Amino acid sequence: MEEAKNTYYVSVSRGEILRSGTDSPYEFVVNATDDEITRLRYLFDGNEDIGRESFIRAQTPYVQYHDDEPNKEQDSMLMNIYAYIHEIGDEEAVKHIESMGILPATKEHPYLRVKGDHDRNAEDQKSN
Repeated sequence: MEEAKNTYYVSVSRGEILRSGTDSPYEFVVNATDDEITRLRYLFDGNEDIGRESFIRAQTPYVQYHDDEPNKEQDSMLMNIYAYIHEIGDEEAVKHIESMGILPATKEHPYLRVKGDHDRNAEDQKSN
C-alpha cells in the first residue's frame, strides 16, 4: 500500500514547509508523503547550518567567493533542494525548476545542465 501524499507549500528562500498556502508566501507546491517532507526538512536544516558557517566566514574579507568552501557547500545544498523539489513538486514546480537550468543532465533528460558548468561538461566529453 502506497503512503498517502499531502499538499505542502514550500519556500526555499525562507526554508519553510507549510500545510496552508495562505499562511505565508511560497515558491513551490509539492505533493509528498511524510517521509518525503522529512527529507526536505533535513535538506533545509542542512542548508541553514551551512548558512551560519558562511556568515561567520564572510567576516574574512580577503577570501574570494569562488574559493570559499562554505559557499560551495551552500550552493551544492541548494542544488540538492531544488532537485528534490523537482522530484516531488507539482507540474508548475517541475517546469519552473527546469527553466532555471540548474539540474544536472541525466540519460532521460540530457538537455538539463547546470548554468555556467562548462568545465565539468568539457571533462565529461573528454572521458567519453
